[in-house]
Amino acid sequence: MNGKGINEICNILNNKEPLKNTKHWCRNSVKYVLTNEKYVGDCLWRKTFTRNVFPFKSCVNNGETEQYYISEHHKAIISKEDFEAVQALLKKRSDYYGNKHFHDYALSKKVFCGNCGSIYRRKKIRNKIHWVCLKHDLDANACKEKWILETDIFNAFICLYNKLLCSYKQILIPLRNNLWQLKEREIRGNSSILELHKEIAKLKEQTHVIARLRTKGFLDENKYIEQSNEISMKLNKLNSEFKKLSQDNEDDTLEQLDMLIDIFENKQKPMTEFDEREFDSIVERITAMGDGRLRFHLIGGLKLTEKI
Repeated sequence: MNGKGINEICNILNNKEPLKNTKHWCRNSVKYVLTNEKYVGDCLWRKTFTRNVFPFKSCVNNGETEQYYISEHHKAIISKEDFEAVQALLKKRSDYYGNKHFHDYALSKKVFCGNCGSIYRRKKIRNKIHWVCLKHDLDANACKEKWILETDIFNAFICLYNKLLCSYKQILIPLRNNLWQLKEREIRGNSSILELHKEIAKLKEQTHVIARLRTKGFLDENKYIEQSNEISMKLNKLNSEFKKLSQDNEDDTLEQLDMLIDIFENKQKPMTEFDEREFDSIVERITAMGDGRLRFHLIGGLKLTEKI
């Protein structure tokens, strides 16, 4: 509302105070906060759902199960007027995002120099779009890394994306399953974590039970919402305790790997033209290595290198 975009907010937060476990703010995390109805006292239940096949991973609910919106569920810390104003601004920016004249670009604040660490900025050279190290652009002697054609970066991403599309079952799924096994071993080796895990599993089962009772007509809607709210509050508390005891970011990594796998599971054809939305959803940053290679830092902690 003060005129700052999501990328600028990310930079302000990351420069102000680093997060625990070396995590950093990214576009998705900031946008999640800006669109979260919980800050105005409301609550949307079932934003995600758990699949009934192993591994029992959590997925975004795109209509697979019913959702419930509850107004004035708890005390608000943001006014609805401010919240709605922000949603309007986000929509306005989203409408501009597809406009070729919009001031932000797909690679803005995403490409960094592997030599000096400076950010790359967009520059038109001989009627072609390039990305150049900021330090080199200001003083060629300060950093020897030169510019990169924007189309070369796009083509490298397309190549990387298609490689993952063809081999994600051999790379991403085994990686995710191995992390799950490590997580299970950690749980089995810690009695406190194991007990919390059992309690969480019981509450999740209760959620399924009351959902089935409501579907069969044995539980009316108001009673269902009341019990669902109570279980959700208990789950939130237990999950918070679980994360404190775990003292790592494996859960976040697993969730991001699940997101990455879902992206490729829903794709049938290889990418032929650069897709900005796909790029933004899976690439956190790019490091220009200076030897004709680009290192793509993907969600889930993956770092994959592609030649220009």
